[in-house]
Amino acid sequence: MSTAPACLSHGRVTITPALRAAVDRLDHRSRHQAAYHFGWITAGGAPTSADAGKAVRPALALLSAEAVGAPPKVALPGAVAVELVHNFSLVHDDLMDGDEERRHRRTVWKLWGPSSAILTGDAMLALAQEVLLDTGLPTAAPAARLLARTTRHLIRGQVQDLSFEQRSHVTVEECVDMAAGKTGALLSASAAIGAVLAGAPEATVDALALYGDQVGVAFQLVDDVLGIWGDPAVTGKSVHSDLRSRKKSLPVSHALNQDGPLSDELAAWLTTPGEPDEKELRRVAGLIDDAGGRDWALDEAARRMALAEAALSGVELDADARDELLALGRFVVDREV
Repeated sequence: MSTAPACLSHGRVTITPALRAAVDRLDHRSRHQAAYHFGWITAGGAPTSADAGKAVRPALALLSAEAVGAPPKVALPGAVAVELVHNFSLVHDDLMDGDEERRHRRTVWKLWGPSSAILTGDAMLALAQEVLLDTGLPTAAPAARLLARTTRHLIRGQVQDLSFEQRSHVTVEECVDMAAGKTGALLSASAAIGAVLAGAPEATVDALALYGDQVGVAFQLVDDVLGIWGDPAVTGKSVHSDLRSRKKSLPVSHALNQDGPLSDELAAWLTTPGEPDEKELRRVAGLIDDAGGRDWALDEAARRMALAEAALSGVELDADARDELLALGRFVVDREV
């Protein structure tokens, strides 16, 4: 059994040629910006080896085919497709969140403007469906349908996330539902799409999808902790990045819904206008921590990971692939916090 980092590395090596070939179909401008976003070239077009991300979703897609006894190449179009959808969402998220850097490089919108970022993201989204449908497999249509439905849920989660910015109060349940859409939906599809392309039984596909969904929510919980307390060297974003934008993330939502002076002070701060300084951000991070937001998020992430593991125990899967799926899920969730 390979380690999770080795599995991710193998997944990246496996999909990169096919991903590059897919991106080459785009018009010159969109192709250039997508290639820059993936870390293949500099803004000026020179080849580079910048960090292109962990490629968790493609690795899940490849493993899901192996888990049902199919060769990984069956899942390759699905792996490329989920990576394109993921990166469509990142290009748009950077614009909506006003993030000027991703993985220590300027974002697409910051370099080429908001309109170009929207169009480049849209091009990648359309390309994802094209890659799936071009396979000619009888299972291509169900896989494309899964990806379309997933994209709809991903967008729903993003819509909820943006709407929370306009509200003074958000429940924990609403935040978890948002995370299930924004993050869980695509990880769920990634963990199932290889099995769909392989023609696996519905019960097996559903179990893999549930595993991915729970890993996705756990991932978002940990990501939200890192968004407040994470090391910029690890996250690639500024310290307290989510607090700087007064984002009602999962730890914040939990802290807000605790009765007492800490939640009252936090609620008042969230509606205070102006750009907070570092001292203020440290104070607010401490409020959330003292109100239990950090501990709750990490405990809930561990609970979700246990549910993910349980989902894989109820169906017949290749033992090695199951172990790698479990190891990959733990690796994704157990990041530096």
